[in-house]
Amino acid sequence: MTLKTLIVDDDEGMQLVLKKFIEKVDGYEVSGIAANGEAALKMVETVKPHVVFLDIEMPILGGVGCAKKIMDINPKIKIIFATAFQEYMPDAFELYAYDYIIKPFNFGRIQKTLNRIKELLTQPNEIVSNNNKYTRSLDKIIIKNKDGVSFVNMDEIILIQRENRSTVVYTNDERYVTSEGLSEIEARLNKELFFRSHKSYIINLSMIHKIYPYGRWTYIVKFKNTDKDALITYKQNEELQKMFM
Repeated sequence: MTLKTLIVDDDEGMQLVLKKFIEKVDGYEVSGIAANGEAALKMVETVKPHVVFLDIEMPILGGVGCAKKIMDINPKIKIIFATAFQEYMPDAFELYAYDYIIKPFNFGRIQKTLNRIKELLTQPNEIVSNNNKYTRSLDKIIIKNKDGVSFVNMDEIILIQRENRSTVVYTNDERYVTSEGLSEIEARLNKELFFRSHKSYIINLSMIHKIYPYGRWTYIVKFKNTDKDALITYKQNEELQKMFM
């Protein structure tokens, strides 16, 4: 499996340095280079990278704003901020950035980070498996879409996630797309059955099968009888563990 990488930096010299370093690491290719956040977003849609190296201060759309929009397109993309400015670090970690690398770049540092990502994406290890205490609800929720409304049994919903700037509700058999935000839908859900695991995900507690690491501050949630999965932050994973103790 070759992991696709996108470089976003307005400095051509830094673009070349990063490209040279990334291409030295087995299993990676540079699939695109952008000079600003707006151009990067277009490439995210077409290239569908696994990893994005983001500078912070760029024209048109800066790195933090770009990262927020990338998370809305695909929250599983690994974002690595590569910048000369340390003061943006708190904002970066609020976005669940995988790493924060300070210029001038060190190949060993980048290699270590990329190898860790490769291991996480290709060889996940289970760390949690539990039997759920939660009972299912027979309540329905209305999902508004361009064709009207859909009535969905809450107990059939596996997860709800942000995807390509829309909100998508998944059951085993159906996929419902709506322009409503996650918070709007969350307000109508059974609070005993659903849990906001991440800014981009709501999960059905009764469907959880196992959880394993996905990054330094993030985990993957696997569900029963499906290949669908979701992200959960370190903090929310701790809250989830307490709920089942």
